[in-house]
Amino acid sequence: MGASAQSIENKTLLVTGGSRGIGRATAIAAAKRGWRVAVNYVGDEAAAREVVGAIRSDGGEAVALKGDVSIEADVLAMFEGASKVGTLRGVVVNAGVVAETARLTDMSAERMRRVFDINVLGSYLTAREAARRLSTRLGGPGGAIVVVSSAAARLGSPNLYVDYAGSKAALDILVKGLSVELGTEGVRVNGVRPGIIVTDIHASGGAPERAQALGVTSPMGRPGQPEEVGAAIAWLLSEEASYVTGAILDVSGGR
Repeated sequence: MGASAQSIENKTLLVTGGSRGIGRATAIAAAKRGWRVAVNYVGDEAAAREVVGAIRSDGGEAVALKGDVSIEADVLAMFEGASKVGTLRGVVVNAGVVAETARLTDMSAERMRRVFDINVLGSYLTAREAARRLSTRLGGPGGAIVVVSSAAARLGSPNLYVDYAGSKAALDILVKGLSVELGTEGVRVNGVRPGIIVTDIHASGGAPERAQALGVTSPMGRPGQPEEVGAAIAWLLSEEASYVTGAILDVSGGR
């Protein structure tokens, strides 16, 4: 076990939406750095158990925790479950959804409510509970929170999903505000804004080829991989980023 892994021995990380895509890559990257990982999922238990199995087969420790981040009781239960794994010192606020591509004029209230309930309310509830448990002012051990936003928060996603873009813009503000609130309480709060990343979220929005089609238009000429975002998140969680808070890191290939 390397020095960075030893420095966080017995510390637990909760990753919401950890069963696929960026969440999965983050859980595995963090486990390689020595974190015990609580992998949250909402419906696909098999996928979550696959992540847990991958971590355990590599010598790490992990558990799967079911919970819908838009439901307060589920969020509370998720944090209780994570606390049983070890001392909670890190939280990755990652769970999110996108709906079918559409212009705002064609979006129903039900569609927008689901996007904002999960992406905004769910993220704020998760961040609130992380702050309550990590803040040294409230008796916590300190730690780090990383919020997964999106380059869509800068670009707006016109004609695709401006509701999703707006929900992610709310997370950028969460990073800025919460990092100040917790700045002297032992908790660093940072964000990442992934660009076009090869995950199945594009298929859920009705455009399974979107990552490949748009990725080539980035300055780097390709889409990103979940592991590239996971590595950035793992760094922000680590002591290597000890003087980094309130930052939002674009992992977008220059887009």
